[in-house]
Amino acid sequence: MTIRIATIQLNSQTDIDANLSTISDAVSEAAACDAKFIVLPENACVMGRQSQLATRYDEICQFYQSLAKTHGVHLLAGTLPCPTRPDGSDVREDLVRQVSLLIDDQGDIKARYDKIHLFRATVDDSTGSYDEGKTFEHGDKLVCQPCVIDGQVVNVGMMICFDVRFPALAQRLRQMGADIITVPAAFTHRTGEAHWQMLLQARALDSQCLIVGSAQGGTHQIGSRTRETWGHSMIVDAHGQIMADSGRTDVAGSGYCIVYAEYDVDHQAKIRASMPIFDCHRLA
Repeated sequence: MTIRIATIQLNSQTDIDANLSTISDAVSEAAACDAKFIVLPENACVMGRQSQLATRYDEICQFYQSLAKTHGVHLLAGTLPCPTRPDGSDVREDLVRQVSLLIDDQGDIKARYDKIHLFRATVDDSTGSYDEGKTFEHGDKLVCQPCVIDGQVVNVGMMICFDVRFPALAQRLRQMGADIITVPAAFTHRTGEAHWQMLLQARALDSQCLIVGSAQGGTHQIGSRTRETWGHSMIVDAHGQIMADSGRTDVAGSGYCIVYAEYDVDHQAKIRASMPIFDCHRLA
């Protein structure tokens, strides 16, 4: 038995409500095409202007919960800036947490993952220097959540963007029981072109999990500056084989594109049995 998975590529801009409309259309289309688990990219609701979005955190959560319940799908709601920690305490002044939410087909939030590794790099592009630590407070807890998707128990391990560069995270998620690892992302054009595909394939091989990379792609106008993201939303199986790839894909017309793949539990079990790497190596 297989589960149909959809990964959605967006070209989110700074108009939050317009982005929400696009997300709604994309999820509706994916559900109509029989996807049971749908993954959205990082910064799905807005590129830039995170503090503005953070004030609408509860409202946006309810939007995603309603979307999942209406269409009867499990939804990985990309990322949202959250002003509180998981324990309910306030994040340090002027910062927010970058969180990914896993919502079931009844509209219940099953898991929240707070991004651990914050992007800091100098990139040869129009922005030049990136430091997410100026906007976000890092998380410190790995999350692997069991779900019943289309009648099958599936353990979903959660990452966000820059996390994918850290192999130990994927390996620890597998040790926690992960079957699928989600990677909502907004890779820059330069870093994405150089590393995105290789990193997804490497993490699939490290963990022997299905990797679902959902990406921003194209040109984003943020005030007076622009940002280019790489796209290539991609699904990679536990053998490191690319099952689906959106390409960079100009989504200027519809605002999104979707690619699909079938998660085959038995096929993944055979890959793991043929090379039982987690029987011969344990992380401390």
